[in-house]
Formats: sequence, C-alpha cells, structure tokens
Amino acid sequence: GYMLAMAACSALIAVAEVVLFGYLGQLVDRLAGADRASFWADEGGRLLLMGAILVIGLPLLQVLFSLIMHQTLMGNMPQRIRWQAHRYLLRQSMSYFQDEFAGRIATKLMQTALAVREVAMKFMDVLVYVSVYFIGALVLAASTDGWLALPFLGWGVLYGLLLWWIIPRIARISEAQADARAVMTGRVVDSYTNISTVKLFSHSSREEAYVRESMEGFLVTVHGQMRLASVQNILLSTLNSLLTFSVTLLGLWLWSRGQVEVGAVAVAVPLALRLGNMSHWIMWEFAGLFENIGTVRDGIGSLALPRMVTDARGAEKLVTQ
Repeated sequence: GYMLAMAACSALIAVAEVVLFGYLGQLVDRLAGADRASFWADEGGRLLLMGAILVIGLPLLQVLFSLIMHQTLMGNMPQRIRWQAHRYLLRQSMSYFQDEFAGRIATKLMQTALAVREVAMKFMDVLVYVSVYFIGALVLAASTDGWLALPFLGWGVLYGLLLWWIIPRIARISEAQADARAVMTGRVVDSYTNISTVKLFSHSSREEAYVRESMEGFLVTVHGQMRLASVQNILLSTLNSLLTFSVTLLGLWLWSRGQVEVGAVAVAVPLALRLGNMSHWIMWEFAGLFENIGTVRDGIGSLALPRMVTDARGAEKLVTQ
C-alpha cells in the first residue's frame, strides 16, 4: 500500500509539472494580445489556480512523497528483508556454512536487502514519474501542432533504444560486481577472523596476495562499469542536443508559417531542455535499477538455496527446559 501511495504521488507531481508548462504557453499567448487594463479581471482566476498548484499543491505532494519514502520505506524495508533472510539462513545445514565464507554470506545478506529496496522503490517511483511526464509532454506538444510532437517522439524512441542497449550490459556487469565484492569482503573478513592463525604460521604475505587477487578481480568489474558510464553520457548528451535543436528549429519554422503561436514555442523549447536535463537522472536511475537487479539475482542465488536438512513430517516441537 505504501509503495502504491508513493507511485501515486510521483504520477501527480509529474501531471502538475506538465500542467504548469502547458499554462505557461497559454499565458504567453494571452499576454501577446491582452488588454492591460482588464488582464487581471480576465486571467486572475486561472492565475490563482495555477499559483495554488505551484505554491500549495506541489509542496504538499512532495511532503507526502518524502514522508512515505523516508519515514516509512527507506529504513524499514531493507531491515525487514534482512531479518527474514537471517532467520532463513540460521536454519540452513552446517554444510552450507562450511562451504562459504562467513563474511561473504553476511555481505550478500546486507547488499541484497538494500538492492531489493532500491529495485522496488525505483520501479514504483521513477518508472511511473517518467512515463506520466513523457506522455504528458508528448500530449502537450501535440495539442499545439502534431508536427511539434515529432522531435519528442523521435527522442523517446532513440532514448528507449539506448536504454535497451546499455541497461542489460549494466545488469550483467553489476551481477558480476556484486559477486566480486562479496568474494573480496569475504576474504578480508576471513583474514581478520583467523588473524591468530595467520600470525602463528607467518602467512601475512600469502594472505596479502590472496586478498589482492580478489581486489583486482573487483576492480576489473568497476572498470567495465565506468566504460559503460562514459559511453552512456556521451550518447545521451548528443541525443539531448539534437532534441533541443530540432524542437527549436521546427517550432520557429511552424511559427513563421503561422501554424503555431509564440506560446507553443515558449513551452516546447523549455520542455525539451527539461527532458534533456531529466534524461541523465532517468538514465542513472534505470541503470541503478538494473544494477540492483543484478545484485538481487546474485544474492538470491546464494541466500535462497533450499535447506539440506529439514524436519520430518509431523515432527513435534522441541521443548526446552
């Protein structure tokens, strides 16, 4: 229920922002031919409504969104997952713990709980907000002139293709990175846990090499991730520049032919800039979403193994004295 409430707040915030953009264009058109003496009498009601949305409605939605996210979900959700997973692991057989580093199990427990929270919250927040905002922007541009919506539609298709190409690669490398991080942490914790044995047999050099190997393996996944981030930023910046350029050029051309009013251009260009600025955040959020999906898949593969030893059917509960 709280997740749905958060998604509803995201959708309403996106709708409110698009409505304000749309009214800005109408206001510019009305200002161009308005009688200054009667302007406040003619436009005062609409200005009051939009002012109420801007000053009261949006802040209240942001307050509600923040309360649900930060006071309800952010802290409680991963802790609940950790508790449930810990209870499950405590009932695993001894062979499970003998075959794994204690540090590796603990790391997977901690990072999987956080990753599940991020996947659920990003999906319900970002995906809803982006979908509503983009559809609203498309409708807003098309309501002035169908041609003006074409650059936004083309940008959306190319942006979707970029997501389709880069996100699965991020997910794969994130899964490998989660496993490499768990191995690295497991080896470090194991060295400290057994430090008396290491000192007793003078194995410090061997332990250093053992841990260094895992750190270098982790760094390989980091380098791959950063290469993808560079490609993502370069392609996205180019795509956003093309969107702003094409919207501005097309808007001015349509205005020069008398097909749209100046207000349509005044809305379309800032909307293109706003989408361009948002797109970097959206891309990182989606990348984070699938990065966490990779972490969840890696963690589930280790934590959710079936128990090797289970109670017999009909076994009575043990009574402790």
